Amino acid sequence: MTTFLSESESAALVDDELALAAAREAFLATASGSTFPVVIGHSSLPQNRFTLKSGEAGDLVGVKIGSFWPGNTELPRHSSTIVLLDPATGRLSAVVEAAAANAYRTAAADALAVETLARADSRTLTVIGTGHQALHEVRAVSRVRPISQVYVVGRSPDAAREFAARVAAVTGLPVEPVDARTGVTAADVLVTATTAREPLFDASWVVPGTHISAMGADGPGKQELPVELYPGARLFCDLPDQSTAIGEFQHVSAMPIALGSVLAGDAPGRISRDDVTVFDSSGFALQDLTLAAALLRRRASLPGDAS
Repeated sequence: MTTFLSESESAALVDDELALAAAREAFLATASGSTFPVVIGHSSLPQNRFTLKSGEAGDLVGVKIGSFWPGNTELPRHSSTIVLLDPATGRLSAVVEAAAANAYRTAAADALAVETLARADSRTLTVIGTGHQALHEVRAVSRVRPISQVYVVGRSPDAAREFAARVAAVTGLPVEPVDARTGVTAADVLVTATTAREPLFDASWVVPGTHISAMGADGPGKQELPVELYPGARLFCDLPDQSTAIGEFQHVSAMPIALGSVLAGDAPGRISRDDVTVFDSSGFALQDLTLAAALLRRRASLPGDAS
């Protein structure tokens, strides 16, 4: 019997704690699990795009379908559906709609990287980007570091002001819209959450000790960071092969370190206080599979659940 978890159910079940635990499980599983090349497709209208990310780890086998239909008005433009297969038979085991949960999942990877790589006393967070995902990034990062000031950088001053007000209302933190140079220079933690195809700032603005999480690049040609940043930085990512193919590090020749290796104690993370650490998140299927399994376990634990 196939289990189905609707969008409204998964949105009600997900929270930061569940997403962070699932992310940690997924990154640790990269040592023994498998992920497969990302498939990128579109409908008869090329602007309607979707990606398929698949993988396996132990009893988890399946695929995540992420879609972007920019013309949607009544429905969200982004959608995420996770399909789990029975590892013994290959038959359909569960289908989990997880568009809202996907934002938690993405932000959890950022929080995990910040928790692992950023200085423990990081207090200033700068986010470049004013979209829906950027708000989740601020909320997740502020849970793992003692953030006391948030700076917001946006292409539009009006959008930056509106976004800053929204972040302040959600987090209760002091939030100020600033220009890119001011935000980058002031950051202990810098998060980019955009769809950019060219660098968002100058490498010379980054000060020693900064941690940077690049969350936006997940396809050929996307780029948020300047390549001049890399020679003096320590580079980390979710999956090295994928990061250098479709992630931020497609623009660098050096092979980054897998964050899962740092979590497992097989590779060093931050070595000195002055290290500039860079984490690239291109997203991988094990994040989605562990998230779906966690959501299904949480629903099964609720009183009166008959699944």
